[in-house]
Amino acid sequence: AGCEKEPSSYMWIYILLGNMLRGIGETPITPLGISYLDDFAKEEDVPVYVACLHTIAMFGPIFGFLLGSLFAKLYVDIGFVDLGSITITPQDSRWVGAWWLGFLIAGITNFLAAIPFLFLPKSLKKPEEANNGKTSFALLENKGNSRKMLPPAKPKPRKYFYTSLKKVLSNRMYFTFLCCSLLQFSSFIGFLTYKPKYMEQQYGQSTSKSNFLIGLTSLPPISIGIFLGGLIMKKCKLSIIGATKFAFTMSFLAYVIALLHFFVGCENHVVAGMTVSYE
Repeated sequence: AGCEKEPSSYMWIYILLGNMLRGIGETPITPLGISYLDDFAKEEDVPVYVACLHTIAMFGPIFGFLLGSLFAKLYVDIGFVDLGSITITPQDSRWVGAWWLGFLIAGITNFLAAIPFLFLPKSLKKPEEANNGKTSFALLENKGNSRKMLPPAKPKPRKYFYTSLKKVLSNRMYFTFLCCSLLQFSSFIGFLTYKPKYMEQQYGQSTSKSNFLIGLTSLPPISIGIFLGGLIMKKCKLSIIGATKFAFTMSFLAYVIALLHFFVGCENHVVAGMTVSYE
């Protein structure tokens, strides 16, 4: 009778709200952070700064996989049950690691990392303003007089969200870049999501070792590639057309190399009733 009704839990609501808050907290870093760098850095230095920002952002998943590898070896109820009474091992399919420790440590680390942002100035001088900071008082006075002679400006019409969204999506260059980014991130996320499970099933690896290998072999090369891409753009001073050709060439080479994954694998496991008959 106790098996007829499965126990229900509403903990997923807390996970959902936590991820929503995390996304809100990440917003100022990635899109607004890039805009901040683009506004207050020299034009030739922006690619390197943006590359550094993305490179550092990749260290999070690296440490996440390494921590996940460590926590997967710990039982999920660590600190609440006697570990000596646990009869299963991490190699057992019924084993559940202490996944919740990752949220706890990442939350504390994010809170501590956000404190330095409180000391950033509200606004910075742009490079042109820094070089031409000393402006004569007469020039400023003439500007003030000319402003007084001009008729008062008409109030700008109020813009609504859908108007701004339509204007952004009607930009062909931005829309093309958006579609390209969606395709790239979709493949990248699928790769990171399913490759550890594939390694567990095909190569007989534990969850802990699979996460460790993914974090060690996949993400550091990506970080290096992002940084080198920004460095090449700065050294070669690529225009938007040159940057597009550079991105297309690198993406095509990555696609060709990724095709080699089709030739890597093991034979399917023998499963009675699925791959072989019961006899």
